[in-house]
Amino acid sequence: MSKLKLFLLIFLGTAILSQAQTEDGVLRMNEFRNPKKRQIIQIPNIDGFQTLKSDLHMHTVFSDGHVWPNVRVQEAWQEGLDVMSITDHIEYTPHSADVKVSHNRAWELAKDLATENNLVFIKGTEITRNTPPGHFNAIFIGDASDYIEDRANEKDKPAVMKAVEQNAFIFWNHPGWKVNSIEGSYEWIDFVDELKKENNLHGIEVFNGFGFHKKALDWAVDNNLAVMGTSDIHNLVVHDYNLGDYVHRTMTLVFAKERTAESVREALDAGRTVAWASKYIAGKEEHVRNLFNACVEFGASFHTKGERKYFEIRNYSDLYFELELESGNGTEKITLFPQTAQVVTAPADQKSLTYKVATAFIRSDKNLLVEFPLN
Repeated sequence: MSKLKLFLLIFLGTAILSQAQTEDGVLRMNEFRNPKKRQIIQIPNIDGFQTLKSDLHMHTVFSDGHVWPNVRVQEAWQEGLDVMSITDHIEYTPHSADVKVSHNRAWELAKDLATENNLVFIKGTEITRNTPPGHFNAIFIGDASDYIEDRANEKDKPAVMKAVEQNAFIFWNHPGWKVNSIEGSYEWIDFVDELKKENNLHGIEVFNGFGFHKKALDWAVDNNLAVMGTSDIHNLVVHDYNLGDYVHRTMTLVFAKERTAESVREALDAGRTVAWASKYIAGKEEHVRNLFNACVEFGASFHTKGERKYFEIRNYSDLYFELELESGNGTEKITLFPQTAQVVTAPADQKSLTYKVATAFIRSDKNLLVEFPLN
């Protein structure tokens, strides 16, 4: 290395270090870090409702999670959530030798921080029983320490009756989890049917983390229950999800009148939700269609070459859509990555194209169909 190059390296290094020093002469290494920032998840509002990004199932050290409650709030803020609920298990507290069991404590520790970060924070818990029937999340609850802990009868209906007494919103968690049969063979059971008939069941998890419980989508649609998607996160979110461009935790999109707990409850009761996990969305056809139409625009023809016309289709959201041609003569497959556009071609005399949205489910075996007029 020449003396000139060595001098330049020393000079540049000294200049960088000198800029990072404060008046007391101490080098602050964190000056080189990127500042804390909040992601903005781009999903349009629909039909006059705000689209709120929600995760209503997560855990802390006060049950079987691995983090303190404030971490859950920090993660939710940074990842662009609007609504969150910590739902620690009532009956399952494996850290009790090290963490004092208190079913209200996670809420108490996190509520002020959530408010300061403009997060709608909903008090909740998870009622934990053997399968079937399984686990139930109760949100909008009162005092969590009042819940019945009848371990002698782990399938008994009284396990959820405290949530009913508190007028909680109750949804069935991961209904296909730990079923004593092959995956996909779980069934709608008498216990759940009884809860539904008594109006004590309000939603079902269709997406739980990376799991897609397809039959649960049919049950939600057929019984007019809210379609839910949650992370059910126990570890750090970055440990379980490869967070990066276009990658988010599993969540429920809630279409609410306002960004308030009261409006979230009204929307959930009305079933105005779409579940979102990775590349996939699922929900009642009305809401999935309205969401797709708000996100995707099929433009007018911008070019004609010979007997073919050219069109542009745009995705204005952070959702991901794969479209497969169902009828008409045009581009056979369209992949719409978040915030991108694609060119579509069709014969000049083609009146319309119909596509199946392979990443949007309205039943376990049925995808959303969309028609684009070409006139």
